[in-house]
Amino acid sequence: MVLNDKLRTGEILPLMESFHSLQGEGYHSGLPAYFIRLGGCDIGCHWCDVKQSWDFKKYSLISVENIVEKVVTNIDNIIITGGEPLMWNMDLLTNTLKAKNKKTHLETSGAYKISGDWDWFCLSPKKNKLPTEESFTRADELKVIIYNKHDLEFAENCAKNVNKGCSLFLQPEWGKKDVAMSLIVNYIVKNPKWKISLQIHKYLNIP
Repeated sequence: MVLNDKLRTGEILPLMESFHSLQGEGYHSGLPAYFIRLGGCDIGCHWCDVKQSWDFKKYSLISVENIVEKVVTNIDNIIITGGEPLMWNMDLLTNTLKAKNKKTHLETSGAYKISGDWDWFCLSPKKNKLPTEESFTRADELKVIIYNKHDLEFAENCAKNVNKGCSLFLQPEWGKKDVAMSLIVNYIVKNPKWKISLQIHKYLNIP
């Protein structure tokens, strides 16, 4: 099997980095977790804080077996992030993690077909490439990045498409956090179905 076939089937993946830390944002803030960050994203958000992840060709293609064997043994929660993980087939990676009794968490824009077996599905939609209907339906958590007041309208439109039990979060874009924070606080006071998500890992200066 050639490399392109193995990449297509998810036997190998462009691994940008993996590390042990705390979940810094959203529903599971403060949760000890092991992060697997995959390269590759074509959404193109101008405020993205991991633009170095966009070009997956910068990163080595690593076998799922090698990725999983480096997971910290005493950590149950594995967060797959990027980049955009659903650009790749996540079936083998999640199945291998679950065989080791790990819980799989996904962070995704939802713009691609869903693959993988997920215990938690965090949908962070982007205007440049909207989520699929399947991603809206599957979302356990909707986390919308707020850069300006127009993003609040976008967040409400997204919230109309998720299930009733989905947790709703507004998160200030880090580069404009002071302005965005004020917008979010004022908005949530008037619209209490939302909660605020803060990137606490950045305040703590941890990965």
